[in-house]
Amino acid sequence: MPRVTEVVDAGENPTLKRLFDTDRNTYGDLLNPTKVMAHCPPILEAAKHLSASIAESGLLPKALHALVHARVAAINGCPF
Repeated sequence: MPRVTEVVDAGENPTLKRLFDTDRNTYGDLLNPTKVMAHCPPILEAAKHLSASIAESGLLPKALHALVHARVAAINGCPF
């Protein structure tokens, strides 16, 4: 059971609608961090921008992105 309730309905919030649509189109469903950070749409949007910036920086080879995400999840005790 999650400690923080998950937001799965964007309601009338245009920012959440856009970000939720992006997650669903990219991953097939909402990612758990998206559902938790959706309580504060500005923070969710900033986190998505930060993640995209890291990915687009080219400092981490694309082949390692999923591996890094899985390792960070494991360190934090979260299923990936």
